[in-house]
Amino acid sequence: MNKAFVKEAEGDGDLDRDEQAPGLPALPAGARNYMTPAGYLRLRAELMALLDVERPKVVEVVSWAASNGDRSENGDYLYGKKRLREIDRRIRFLTRRLDIAEVADPSVHHGSDQVFFGATVTYANSRGEERTITIKGIDEADSLEGEVSWVAPIARALLKARAGDEVTLPTPGGVERIEVLRVRYPAPAG
Repeated sequence: MNKAFVKEAEGDGDLDRDEQAPGLPALPAGARNYMTPAGYLRLRAELMALLDVERPKVVEVVSWAASNGDRSENGDYLYGKKRLREIDRRIRFLTRRLDIAEVADPSVHHGSDQVFFGATVTYANSRGEERTITIKGIDEADSLEGEVSWVAPIARALLKARAGDEVTLPTPGGVERIEVLRVRYPAPAG
């Protein structure tokens, strides 16, 4: 069968569309891609590792596998090509996100009791349950570490509030009132 008539599995093609890493939210239209300095450095380090280390290794394996002859049943070649597409997709994603990144240093607000990007906020809900979150960029927030994206509903509700303020948080179960207990920022470096 002619290769032109074989349908590639979805995601295998190298189309020029906005490749989004699975599980990462899209940036709201027209929004800035805020990041902390540490988050920017981490994504930049990942990009450099892909470009300087991982991609050259995979290219070497694919080149070696291609030199072995029949590529249609060559597992190293087929897997290598697939892995190369995944790496290239991630490189394009990281490049785009870093190009539009706006690094915002939360330490400039050190000592403030108002919630801005980068704040670590402790709040209590109406049942008295306390929770602490840190507001970070979309590409760096890790919910397992108590970090939320600045576009998350809880972050949007808390932004610009001060310690002692009550804010409303729209939830699937209705509107909930939460009280801001503490606001902290990292100390400036140096």
